[in-house]
Amino acid sequence: MQRFPLRSLRSTAPFRRAFASVASGAPPPQATTPFEVFDRQAKRRQKDRAAVREDGAQSRITDYLRTEVADRMFERFEDLRNPPSNILDLSSSSGHLTKLLTTLESTKDIRMIDMSEKSLWRDADSEFDLTPRRTVLDEEALLSAVDESSQDCIVSNMGLHWVNDLPGVLKQIQRALKPDGVFMGSMIGGDTLFELRTALQLAEQERSGGISPRVSPMADPSDASNLMGRAGFSLLTVDVEDVKINYPSMWELMEDLRDMGESNAVLGRRPFVKRDVLLAADAIYKELHGLEDGTIPATFQIIFLIGWKPSPNQPKPLPRGSGQTSLKDVL
Repeated sequence: MQRFPLRSLRSTAPFRRAFASVASGAPPPQATTPFEVFDRQAKRRQKDRAAVREDGAQSRITDYLRTEVADRMFERFEDLRNPPSNILDLSSSSGHLTKLLTTLESTKDIRMIDMSEKSLWRDADSEFDLTPRRTVLDEEALLSAVDESSQDCIVSNMGLHWVNDLPGVLKQIQRALKPDGVFMGSMIGGDTLFELRTALQLAEQERSGGISPRVSPMADPSDASNLMGRAGFSLLTVDVEDVKINYPSMWELMEDLRDMGESNAVLGRRPFVKRDVLLAADAIYKELHGLEDGTIPATFQIIFLIGWKPSPNQPKPLPRGSGQTSLKDVL
């Protein structure tokens, strides 16, 4: 995918204060509790500002990433043998996945939940085939507004990478589902934006003699199935896909991350980056990763999760030793 912004940048100042995150591999700063890594109130404010900047025009320009991931999730949703009629979209943002789900004949009721009121109400009801119900709620408090064993299906598109207690949120999702209910989610993780991370680390090491925690800790794809299993899901499916997008330069990438509401929200973050560090990072980015056409690539690693709440009527493995055919004979 190629992305060429409609505007040019005249100053590095906005990015020295609204610095982009979404990467992994760096240790998080000191947290006040074992599960408190992100400043949730700061993240809500970032998403609110992004949704209303220039009356939402900037936010819509940067919808391309969430829309692409929503399309890929929708393909997985269509593979379900019995599509659910009632759906809850957790961390829905402006409803990128909701809009697709409302086009299904099987969908009778859909509810959007997001911590950002401005994002939740950015798009009018007329943009949906079926009018969704909307609730402003922190995803970490799901069961405060949703009854246990009440949901046929819960989906989440590109939002769970900002929750502090991911295992706890997955457990709440599992408890909110009816027996044999399905959860389908996507989240940023792994080596997301490794190009930007390496360029910034090298630039700061060169100009400042050290590295500051400017990146967000992300879930590792290899741990995703374990987290789902610990939350009580069965019939697990976890896969990873890379979405690569080309930008004219590092500045457009960082601007778009801000307009997506994906700026750094790690507790103890330093909101200001020196101009010379950013200029050095831009040069390093082009030198290490630049393409022949003058653009730079940015990689977003997306983890897709599918799990079912256990039910007596679900398929179960046969008892050990009950097979009638030898694998040796088959091979």
